[in-house]
Amino acid sequence: MKLHNELLLASILLAFSVGSATAQHTYSKAVQKACANDYHRHCPQYGIETEALRLCMDKAGHALSKTCVDALVDAGEVSKAEVERRKRSGR
Repeated sequence: MKLHNELLLASILLAFSVGSATAQHTYSKAVQKACANDYHRHCPQYGIETEALRLCMDKAGHALSKTCVDALVDAGEVSKAEVERRKRSGR
């Protein structure tokens, strides 16, 4: 279970870091809804869709919910292959 959580975290972190290449990235409503609890739990002090939030979620990655990670995969923010790669590497 710990490995699964770490994989989810890694995936979220990647999604946030990839999106940081643009000044602002708008997430789908599905991602916003699925990741809302993770945001409130780990990074409520940061503005939505800011670089600071991306960095915070990156640091909180291991604790992000499966629901949030799954939504990021479904939205194309992170690939299933990357999730699996990180799962195998334990990161």
